Amino acid sequence: MPRLQPYKWIALLSLLLVIPMGWMGDVPRKIILNESIRNLYFHVPMWFGMIFLLAASAWHSLVYLRKRQLQHDHWADAYSVVGLLFGLLGLTTGMVWAQFTWGAWWSGDPKQNASAIALLMYLAYRVLRNSFTQPETRARISAVYNLFAFSCLIPLLFILPRLTDSLHPGNGGNPGFNSYDLDGRMRLVFYPAVLAFALLGFWLANVYARMQRISQFLQNRFT
Repeated sequence: MPRLQPYKWIALLSLLLVIPMGWMGDVPRKIILNESIRNLYFHVPMWFGMIFLLAASAWHSLVYLRKRQLQHDHWADAYSVVGLLFGLLGLTTGMVWAQFTWGAWWSGDPKQNASAIALLMYLAYRVLRNSFTQPETRARISAVYNLFAFSCLIPLLFILPRLTDSLHPGNGGNPGFNSYDLDGRMRLVFYPAVLAFALLGFWLANVYARMQRISQFLQNRFT
């Protein structure tokens, strides 16, 4: 029976802490936020996980363009798939949070709009990859687009929303969570949550990459 690698054990143990505490742990009772602040353990770590995964995807695309080794394109593909999944989950949990704090699922907040644009760019990346059948052509063009998408992701999420009015904490002049309601109790869960979801994302990407290699092997063998 294969043994789990250390980072997988860390992910599992962290999730065993985060999930129960996220639902039942003690949290500050603040005006407007109330119990919805528990979403901090899920929404924000998923976005962190997305950033880490898409950064890894862009790195492998850059390495592919330098070395022309298809294995790096496979890893770029795997990290982008799971990164996009985490982004969609982060956007969904953010909409749930917005409904209870801002009074609407979607209010047109700059951070929401920028996040949606960023995810649409990566959905386009998936469409672009699937439009090519020749592996080298697909890898080369996808790598260039992936680097372009990641270079747009950073200003969309971290720069542009800060330049205008925004309801989102930490943007548009609003204070971030850590300055007004993230106390020591929540930090003990929040930081493990970031670690847990990031490691879970890399674990899922590893599984996806292995599945893709098996699928390609079987296709080459029986065609």
